[in-house]
Amino acid sequence: MEITRLLDNALRKAAAVWITVDGRPRLVWALWRDGALWVAVGGGEQQVPGLRDGVTCTITVRSPTTHSHLADVPAAVRLVEPEKDVTDALRAARLNAEPAWTEVYRLDPDTQGLHGHGAELGG
Repeated sequence: MEITRLLDNALRKAAAVWITVDGRPRLVWALWRDGALWVAVGGGEQQVPGLRDGVTCTITVRSPTTHSHLADVPAAVRLVEPEKDVTDALRAARLNAEPAWTEVYRLDPDTQGLHGHGAELGG
């Protein structure tokens, strides 16, 4: 699907994204992998108030070329114990400090609930 490819392209190139949980937007560093956004929190890492297992959040996606608003995508949040390849990718993405997270969340976008600019999304 064109929308899925477009989101994949934008999120793959993003080092940080806006996530809105409980009505509060927050800029977080994240990793796009395997069709999901992975967010490491706690310990000495970023804090994302309201991010917890079972909630729905909104991922604000920006264009990788113009940085303009592309879409708001609802996502299901799951607290996970990531497999080694995901943990290694999160460690590699954490360039400026030793990783110190206590929790990792997988955010699974729902492209059926996509809200954005129709021309940019091919709609």
